[in-house]
Amino acid sequence: MPRVQLTFDAAVHEDPLAAISTELPDEEFSILSSHPTDDGILGLVELDTTDPETVTQHFEDAPEMSYEVLHNDGRTLVIQYLIPETESNRALRAAGILPRFPAQLQDGWLTAEHTASHERISQFPEEMDAAGIPYELQSITQAYDPSELLTARQHECITEAVERGYYDSPRGCTLTELAEGFGVNPSAVSGVLHRAEETIIKEAIGESSVEANENREPK
Repeated sequence: MPRVQLTFDAAVHEDPLAAISTELPDEEFSILSSHPTDDGILGLVELDTTDPETVTQHFEDAPEMSYEVLHNDGRTLVIQYLIPETESNRALRAAGILPRFPAQLQDGWLTAEHTASHERISQFPEEMDAAGIPYELQSITQAYDPSELLTARQHECITEAVERGYYDSPRGCTLTELAEGFGVNPSAVSGVLHRAEETIIKEAIGESSVEANENREPK
């Protein structure tokens, strides 16, 4: 599933946390978690600061926000907060894009990595434009879970091979020893591993690259 590196202006609409970050533009807020509840968005933010009292006072003065300081050692603050659902959160939910934490917030702009299908990504600009939220798509990369590419048997065999050191150098076990663990002959395990390796390698370098090399005329 693709991963999207996204930056957007969270402060363009009412967002108490983003508003605080614009009032403290030199501070870097690391949002450790954020999820919707019946009462709003419950989140956890951490920041290293030379002036924790000023930061805390901004939370105290923020409208429509409740908060609790979970940690303050004079340098690092960890604050749990509750705010109403924001326009940016609604737009992301409507587009079906899931954020990965931590996310970074500075001077009102939030940067995070998100996962979504290609179809969802194509819907994202429409949702953000409709909400009037400035944004930048910094990068889109293809990520995958090998378990989604392999059959159950292939995943079982290659996982066992990795755990037993078959791919280590030097090997932690031989093909014969690996096969004995499954109660089959070595050629059967070799075939399963080969097909799994082929799938993973082609996915890693991209089918388009493979096809381009196959179609390239020899010099």
